[in-house]
Amino acid sequence: MATLGVTTQKHKITVVGSGNWGSAIAKIVAENALANPDIFEKTIQMWVFEEDVTVSKDSKHYDSQSPLCQGPQKLTKLINTFHENVKYLPSVALPTNLVANPSLEDAVKDSTVLIFNLPHQFIGKICETLKGKIVPFARGVSCIKGVDVSDKGIQLFSESIGLKLGIYCGALSGANIANEVAQEKFSETTVAYDPPRMDSQNPTPQGSPKLSPVDMITPSANPGLKQQIRLHALPNEYPPLSHENMKKLFHRPYFHVRMVSDVAGVSLGGALKNVVALAAGWVDGLGWGDNAKAAVMRVGILEEVKFGQTFFEGKVAAATFTEESCGIADMITSCSGGRNFRCAKMSVKEGLPIGEVEERELNGQKLQGTSTAYDVNAFLKMQNMEAEFPLFTAVYNILEGKNKPDDIPELIDSSVK
Repeated sequence: MATLGVTTQKHKITVVGSGNWGSAIAKIVAENALANPDIFEKTIQMWVFEEDVTVSKDSKHYDSQSPLCQGPQKLTKLINTFHENVKYLPSVALPTNLVANPSLEDAVKDSTVLIFNLPHQFIGKICETLKGKIVPFARGVSCIKGVDVSDKGIQLFSESIGLKLGIYCGALSGANIANEVAQEKFSETTVAYDPPRMDSQNPTPQGSPKLSPVDMITPSANPGLKQQIRLHALPNEYPPLSHENMKKLFHRPYFHVRMVSDVAGVSLGGALKNVVALAAGWVDGLGWGDNAKAAVMRVGILEEVKFGQTFFEGKVAAATFTEESCGIADMITSCSGGRNFRCAKMSVKEGLPIGEVEERELNGQKLQGTSTAYDVNAFLKMQNMEAEFPLFTAVYNILEGKNKPDDIPELIDSSVK
């Protein structure tokens, strides 16, 4: 048995997902594994949904004589050979200690920290595959934007992952356009991680973390959602996953991290701002200028705070939305140059459905704003509260063709009852 305070094991890290944001986060984590060899294992696994990819003739790796450039190749082979995700994050060098793995089960084997970074529509299937395949004391961090809505209610993806896998899961979100982060342009993010008390080498579990969206130990107060799970303590042989050590996992000179405990607030900020960004893109596409975008963002922040405090009462701090990167800063970035903003703007200027623009522009990836808008509206309908969130409802109705972007000022006018 290890002596209290003495660690003999290192944390193995797996990034589940390899799109442009998944690859950018994996790059950061791999760099930090090398910088903190006393805490983390050197090799970082990145699970890749395997697909066939042809190396572009514009790529610096293109060589007409190379077998890898003669027709479609496995994406994992290209990543591990070129140390670059040539499809989703081209022209960005990845650390050599980052290994692309097409086997989800093999990628997560013995990993104590799982970083989830993939489109939210796939998380349910991923978690089903992972059940029974991870160490019971693993901890998670969700970088996933969106909310999980069912006929039983609404869950954050940090919460959904935790419940499905029986682990504690934090969240990462901020003003983070993936390509800019990957190119090491300065930015900051917010990591919400409220370490379970049992992980502080306390022999007796005393309930869930203070601001966790899931009550891990005590019986759920909501009979509609089975929210209680029993965590397994992180063994003393491992370094504690404290705020200090979690910051070491993500903080870089070009990517500054602020640690907070409000997992629900950080998760909601990352999800709901994508809905607001669609509205900002539409008004910008109409040529209404910065004043219109600012008005949309102001209403969006208010609705984010109201949504969190209404449906996650006692678990969300308003300051998370107004003071942290995951709140106001992410709103500004997403409503200025994010993919939801850009595609919405193009759809108005070109007179095309946003789905057509998405298919043309995103190289197989998906907009999170559209799916989140539908999920949020489905939940608000169940609560009979659509009128309480006029901007979120307006975005849904525009996507459905019930309204036009030109109607946004009238739809969000607080003086109209």
